Amino acid sequence: MCRKPALLATVLTSILLVSVPALAAGKGDKAAKSAASAPTAAQPAAPRKASPAERAEARRLDPLARAAFWSNQFDADPRDAEAGAALSQALRSLGRYEDAAAAASRVLVSHPGDVEALLESARVQLAQGEGFFAIEPAKAAAAAAPRDWRPQSLLGVALEQSKRDDEALAAHRQAVALAPNEAAPAANLAMYLAGHGDLAGAEALLRKAAVMPSSTIQVRQNLALVVGLQGRVDEAERMARQDLPPQMVDNNLAWLRAALGQAQGSATRTWDAVKAGG
Repeated sequence: MCRKPALLATVLTSILLVSVPALAAGKGDKAAKSAASAPTAAQPAAPRKASPAERAEARRLDPLARAAFWSNQFDADPRDAEAGAALSQALRSLGRYEDAAAAASRVLVSHPGDVEALLESARVQLAQGEGFFAIEPAKAAAAAAPRDWRPQSLLGVALEQSKRDDEALAAHRQAVALAPNEAAPAANLAMYLAGHGDLAGAEALLRKAAVMPSSTIQVRQNLALVVGLQGRVDEAERMARQDLPPQMVDNNLAWLRAALGQAQGSATRTWDAVKAGG
């Protein structure tokens, strides 16, 4: 589901002093002047801006490598909004939430309406369970990009975490309306429904989302969870084993059976329970 360490140290290049050899007699003055104007140190090369192809390739790296790459790019040009937002995303993936928030904030100083930085600012708050503080950047991103489903979907999650359920449902529905063929907004709406007791409605949405081209393992695992929460544990297990290693499936099934037992047969689950299972 969609919801749901310090910056890498800069490696400094040592400065190597260049020695000037002794000069032949009779050429001292001229050579001394030449030596005075000659470089005395090997300066470290300034970071260069990567090409679009290099940046596209960097986005496929693991989070640690992405953080190193985008940190270099952001240092080379502190006004590079793309680099700052990408750095924030990589740091968030590493669990470095304070650094991720700082990177997004640096972008917003020089680019207050940058949609990607606003989205990252919202995401890092949501990752920490601080949905209230994600509302403002999500709304700002929605205002800047009214046809983009992502701000509305993030706003829905932020409003959920802030216990503003009616507004959250409206935001989730708006996200789905903006992108009916995208899996993520449908899955987020589905998990809202699941968290409020409508497991059948959540299952129907997740089944549609699971076959969309943009579907992910997370969407399919949420479907398995919702199926399991309705008591169809064997079916949920078959789904889960398609994507996850055996030990992880066993752990999830143990949680699921415990959740079903605690509910004493009721199909209704709180959002916290569903989120924990996801």
